[in-house]
Parts: sequence; structure tokens; C-alpha cells
Amino acid sequence: MKKNPTKQKVVDAASILFFQNGFHGTSVRDIADKATVNVSLISYYFKSKQGLLEHAVTQYYEAYLKAIETAMLNNESISQLERLKKMIEAIIHYKQSNHQFSCFIHRELSLDSVFVREMTVTYLAKENYFISNSFYAIFPKQKKNNLDSQFLLMQLKGMLITPYILQNEWKNQVVGTDSHNQFAKNYIRTIENWLDYVVTQNN
Repeated sequence: MKKNPTKQKVVDAASILFFQNGFHGTSVRDIADKATVNVSLISYYFKSKQGLLEHAVTQYYEAYLKAIETAMLNNESISQLERLKKMIEAIIHYKQSNHQFSCFIHRELSLDSVFVREMTVTYLAKENYFISNSFYAIFPKQKKNNLDSQFLLMQLKGMLITPYILQNEWKNQVVGTDSHNQFAKNYIRTIENWLDYVVTQNN
């Protein structure tokens, strides 16, 4: 389905401003000015700032989960460990290519923002299902779902969100598309090395 370019321009402008100033620190006028559109156009497309956020969150997570599902479907014939790595690669590349909105979303979730959590609860449940099932699949049957593997899963989930909660730790070193791609590549390799260690210790 083809995106409306003007509507997408508004979403992109809002994503940047939500990232920079937070949801409550951004006005509809700010978004209109950033997108160089009339305020009435935002009302026409989204009804309100809340409606715009809901649209942006839905668009973000629908594409995110699609990227995960595609990675899993395209790699059904390889080992469970390599399949998990492909899924992680898809997750980090997606989050990094949408890093401003990724940072905004994870920041709001870490603050337990009710208005964001209510919008994302179904998506987060589906994400957890994909990650948990893929992670537990790399363990021998007798070690699946025990306390140690649950703690390791928690560590993996933490690694997948850390760059987008602690964005200030690396933002000055990552400038431009090539730099973002290199960061993603290096970070994916770090997680893969951790996974290799985990598998070695538990097999």
C-alpha cells in the first residue's frame, strides 16, 4: 500500500520532535512548522496530536513485527541459533534505521508512560512471543524455561533495548547513515558473541 507522502512527512516531523522534546513538550503547531504544512492538515489526517502518535506507533510496530516475521520465515532451514541471530539482526537494523522514534518509544516505556503502554501492549506481547520462543529454542530440552535461561533471556532483551534507552552514551559517535549502519553491525556482532558464549556454557 502506497504511503501518502504529505501524511508521512508529518509523521516523520512528529517523530523527530517527540524524540527531541517528548510528547508533551511538542505542540501541533511545532509539528506543522517542522513538516511545513498547515495545522488544519494535521487535524484532517489525525484528528489530534494523540491520534498522530497512535498512527506513528502503529506504523512503527507493524513494520517492526513484519521485519521479525520476515527474518524468521526466510531462515527456517538454518539452525535455531543462526535463525535467532538473523532475527536479532533484523531487530537492531530496524530500530537503528528508525532510531529517533525507537529512542522515544523506549524512553516512554521505561518511564511506564500509560498513554504509550496502552498503545503498545499487544505489539509488545507479540514481540515477546517471537523473542522468547526463538531464544528458548537454542537450549537443550532439559534446560528450557529454567531459572538460568529466564535470566539469560532477560539479559538478551536488555541488550536489544539498551542503545535506545542509553542513547546519550553513543549519539556523538554516530552521525550519518554509514555511521548508523556500522554501529548496528558492531552491536549485532557483540550480541552474537554473547549468544555463542551462552550456547557453549549450556550445551
